[in-house]
Amino acid sequence: MATVKDIAAAAGVSVATVSNVLNNRPNAGRATRQRVLRIAQELDYRPNRAAQAMRTGRTRAIGLVLPDLTNPFFPELAQAVENTARSQGLLVCLVDSQSRPEGEADGFSLLMQHAVDGIIWCPLGSRVPAQVRNPARPVVLIDRPRAGYAVVHSNYLMGGRLLAEYATRMGHRRVGLLSGPQHIESARQRRDGFVKALPKGSEIAWEVCVGFDGLLTQEARLALKQRRRATLIVAGNDLIAIGAIRCLAEHGVRVPEDVSVTGFDNIRWTDLLTPRLTTIAQPVGAIGARAVELVQERMSGGKIGNQRAVFDVELIERDSVRKLNEAS
Repeated sequence: MATVKDIAAAAGVSVATVSNVLNNRPNAGRATRQRVLRIAQELDYRPNRAAQAMRTGRTRAIGLVLPDLTNPFFPELAQAVENTARSQGLLVCLVDSQSRPEGEADGFSLLMQHAVDGIIWCPLGSRVPAQVRNPARPVVLIDRPRAGYAVVHSNYLMGGRLLAEYATRMGHRRVGLLSGPQHIESARQRRDGFVKALPKGSEIAWEVCVGFDGLLTQEARLALKQRRRATLIVAGNDLIAIGAIRCLAEHGVRVPEDVSVTGFDNIRWTDLLTPRLTTIAQPVGAIGARAVELVQERMSGGKIGNQRAVFDVELIERDSVRKLNEAS
């Protein structure tokens, strides 16, 4: 394996100059910098992160704490974070909280023990683990906003509004809501954006709150079975929508012929369902990239405060919503 000394010898410069170039310090001329980087690539140089950590006290690793990797949205988010982190020479240490507060707390403890330089966190709920109340490392939130933290997330209010406008355009006036857990702000904003954008004459026929894991409660199953004249069911995320479609099928109810269904997130499964699910797409790649940029800025001493980066969403119209006649 090539070393800094090998690069210095091949480039005809000092070891200190090579170190300055590889660490992006402004102590080398443009021609020298280009020559050193070219030779490092030719020699397939790989930095010794352990040695760097001993010298600088930085591991070039970040933690990523996610609620539940069985929800397909979060592996997509993890991939987006990891792609950007890797391109910037950062290692990602992934923690799956497994929807358990103790799992989240244990994950933070492990990350602190491994001395990561920063943490990207998607909180389970309102509880703040002790390790994060006065964190020794910078923390940036992703997907789920919370006061007091820098955060990157989608415009959930916009998503709810787009669904309400679409429901109106498709002629649906009586809606059943399978809202996500309302102690999570992202779920609350999705619901509020939808309800506030409904025009006069529209009605929420019924509402049941369920978890983002898509496991329907008995109350939710009963509401789906009875339907109570709702022509459209708006689900808090795609997993809930998928669970609803399956439950309706078990009772002989067809989607969208008998009742329409929408989701939120645009996970990859939504285009594989029958019918394909109409949903709201989040720009997961951009969200993951911005979260890495913010935590790296904090790691470098930048002051980002409680900065909030919010990304627009998009309505993806597929096959799960039927257009009603004016008389319907």
